[in-house]
Amino acid sequence: MKIAITGCNGGVGRRVVLWVLKEGHTVVGADCVIAEDTDFYHNPAFTFHLVDLKDFDMTLKVFEGCDAIIQLAAFAQPMDYKTKVHNDNVVISWNVLRAAAELGIDRVALASSVNVLRGVFSTEPIFHYFPIDENHPCEPDEPYGLSKLIAETQANTIVRRYPSMRVASIRIHWFVPTRAHAYRPDHFHARGDLWGYVQMDSAADAFLRAVTVEMAHWTGHETFFIAAPQLAADEDWLELKEKYFPDVPVKPGWVESGTKGFFDCSKAERLLGWVHTDYA
Repeated sequence: MKIAITGCNGGVGRRVVLWVLKEGHTVVGADCVIAEDTDFYHNPAFTFHLVDLKDFDMTLKVFEGCDAIIQLAAFAQPMDYKTKVHNDNVVISWNVLRAAAELGIDRVALASSVNVLRGVFSTEPIFHYFPIDENHPCEPDEPYGLSKLIAETQANTIVRRYPSMRVASIRIHWFVPTRAHAYRPDHFHARGDLWGYVQMDSAADAFLRAVTVEMAHWTGHETFFIAAPQLAADEDWLELKEKYFPDVPVKPGWVESGTKGFFDCSKAERLLGWVHTDYA
């Protein structure tokens, strides 16, 4: 499969490109910066395009002939909490989706984020229940999380107009090489992240599965939380929950099932066949 990967030279993009190439696909990389130091720049199965994805015509041209798109191009945090992160992210995500529709590319995966919730970048983390699943309310109070939520709304919009398209919004957690990299001794300041993470190759696997699983397996637009079941903390999840979120209810059966953690990623397992793996 010929897969376009935007933001290919970013932290997430580099790992996704390597994973997709390893699995035998051809990659068309697109980014606004050149990075010849990547492990794949001279790979014959990889071609690179320097492009500003805020320009729709340029975006359209890059995707010509591709079978699928993995959209990773975005600012990855609120920065100054003003306008640029929101405005750039929202324009890029719409341009990617609209270009896919124009070219008849029916398989798209968008990099969303756990920050569609009111989490680590918010004034105060607020959660309505545990474990968090895709039905949990999304109430960001900052521009980065808002831009990701708007991209999900854009995906809902595009599949209504182009019902042959299938879009997956991959709500990845903190993207790190190992669990140890996510460990922070200050549990109070880590509470907005719910002491979570996703191992980077496991996240890359989720993106690839989102565009390669059989089209009949699911249709339209779906969101998926992608997080490790274990925490980047030594304490048990219930101990942390009682200390920092004592009034947040736990859904019936979750504790009794023996499952641990603050996120329920069973939807990703059911529709994508994805299960978190610590590859390193």
